[in-house]
Amino acid sequence: MSDTSVIDLGEWPHFRRHPVRTKTGTLNVRVHGDKSAPAVLLNHSILTSSAIWSRQAGLLAKQGYFVLCLDGRGHGHSSAPAYPYSMNDLVDDNIGVLDHFGIAQVHFVGVSLGGMTGLGLGAQHSERVASLMICAARADAPEAFAAAWDPRIALVQEKGISALARATAERWFGADFLNSNPVIADRLLACIDETAVDGFIGCARAIQGLNYIAAVPHITAKTSLVIGSHDELLLSPMRDLAKILPGATFVEIEGAGHLPQIDRPAEFDKVLTDHLSRASAGNVGV
Repeated sequence: MSDTSVIDLGEWPHFRRHPVRTKTGTLNVRVHGDKSAPAVLLNHSILTSSAIWSRQAGLLAKQGYFVLCLDGRGHGHSSAPAYPYSMNDLVDDNIGVLDHFGIAQVHFVGVSLGGMTGLGLGAQHSERVASLMICAARADAPEAFAAAWDPRIALVQEKGISALARATAERWFGADFLNSNPVIADRLLACIDETAVDGFIGCARAIQGLNYIAAVPHITAKTSLVIGSHDELLLSPMRDLAKILPGATFVEIEGAGHLPQIDRPAEFDKVLTDHLSRASAGNVGV
């Protein structure tokens, strides 16, 4: 039986939603724990929300961390400011969250767009980052990669987010996984459908301008790079990141797709726990 706790769009036990107001809108952050404890901030992919971190958020809370799960701009319960956005704007949103809660330093965990944001955070704000766990991401946007977003943007402009949902889910996990796990598939499609059109377009344009590759070798935080073995488009870029990011730990989760915390949750949880253990969480100041 599949673990449906991996996506939860509802309210989570003991977590509260907290609005963080920025100069461009309001960000929704789910939070739980003692603010004096080591902090972990989780960022999601484009077209999802904090809902994809429900299992890991609960696990981290039980382990005593102060856990923050951000809905990126235009996703989940966060407002969608007018685009364009840049990757640096998304980095600044995270800094705004840390400042709002008075967090001096954080363990950052991000997948896909969230991982791209984490690379920018680690490169530009090293003093705020205790460690980085970057999942299924890349640091640049070569021409073919950037161009692939144009037809998706056009489709959403014409027909709305729902027109993109099933194809995106199948690209991430494959039809077999979705058909074998209908509850997870339904929740994932509902999560995608929550995304605002402006939020998707703004974040897609930000991805097209992704350009952190030159800064990656200068990241000093303890870093783990995590990728699913079935995430074919990002396997090579992630392996390349491991070659230029000094001291990074590279982990390939066998059988996992683009969001490994969903289709291989137990394996992902172990990778996450091992990463935080290596990062010496007890030394983090808040």
